[in-house]
Amino acid sequence: MQVSTNGASDAALPSHRPSCEQRETPRQSDNPNPDLSPPSVSLDEAADLAGLFRLLGDPTRVRILYAILEAGELCVCDIASAVATTETKVSQALRLLRSAGVVRNRRDGRNIYYRLDDTHVRMTLDLCREHLSHGTDHG
Repeated sequence: MQVSTNGASDAALPSHRPSCEQRETPRQSDNPNPDLSPPSVSLDEAADLAGLFRLLGDPTRVRILYAILEAGELCVCDIASAVATTETKVSQALRLLRSAGVVRNRRDGRNIYYRLDDTHVRMTLDLCREHLSHGTDHG
């Protein structure tokens, strides 16, 4: 019995499927493993999701979202005060968040108030925070 480079014996590997090293490099159109189905997300949808994660990758934007989440609705000056940054930076962040459909606004006289677009945004923020709170110990 041979031992693989990671110390596991070949007997532990399933015999009905070649290991990744034994497979030929697949062409774009080939399915390298017929036992696996393609991901349910299309390339376009994956690009959109990656864009959303990039949008949420800025700490100031995340703090803005949590300020809005906790207050329900805030104007730019209140958001700037809550996250300790300039109104200009908040306005730029809100423009990006609004164009991505993460927040929506309403005008009341000279003020514009922002709130989360829908419950999906709230759930996403809650799930991400919950994921972080359970720590990195997964084993």
